[in-house]
Amino acid sequence: MSGAADYQEMAASLPPSLKAITLTHVRYRRGDPLGLFLAWVSLVPVFISLGGFVSHFLFRRELQGLCFAAGLLVSQVLNELIKHSVAQSRPAYCELLEACDSHGWPSSHSQYMFFFATYLSLLSLRRSRARQVITAVPWPLAFLTMLSRVYLGYHTVAQVFAGAVVGLVFGAIWYWIVNTMLVDYFPMIEESAIGRWLYIKDTSHIPDVLKFEYDNARAARKKVATD
Repeated sequence: MSGAADYQEMAASLPPSLKAITLTHVRYRRGDPLGLFLAWVSLVPVFISLGGFVSHFLFRRELQGLCFAAGLLVSQVLNELIKHSVAQSRPAYCELLEACDSHGWPSSHSQYMFFFATYLSLLSLRRSRARQVITAVPWPLAFLTMLSRVYLGYHTVAQVFAGAVVGLVFGAIWYWIVNTMLVDYFPMIEESAIGRWLYIKDTSHIPDVLKFEYDNARAARKKVATD
């Protein structure tokens, strides 16, 4: 009995098992400049979420952008469901990265970036020709993110390719849902009480939003000057 009591007392004195929130906790080999660069690349989804969509809501509040952000959230939920269903382990190197307590298939970073690249490309193609140049911007970042997750040891090649396929397919599906089904409700949301209170707007019917806002800003300034 005394041995059991001693064991319980020793167990109670041990520190509890701790788990970190690894939102920006990315490891790379010390002295490896490529690893440092790719570690920053792997944080691009965080920058897009916090810097891009948060600032979009604060300053733009366009329904198309809000649906874009909602799609990324749904994509991440889908990623977690698939990961827990498949339950495929990360590479053995994950012990050094303190990442073995989560599953690896499909890669959430890869899925996020390919959803983002697909939706942004499809959205830009329907805008002005100047905006269509934007379609080339996210794809190098998406492929670099894939490379970073393999190079840094967080995923296998198969896991990042699976994430890319899921992100690309779901990004196209979500774009179709938004722009063939949900878009019909945009005017109603825009004119609703909460829409007017939050200044939520729909610009999906304007071919070139940048030029439209530029022209209206200049017209408003001229009107103020003449009043």
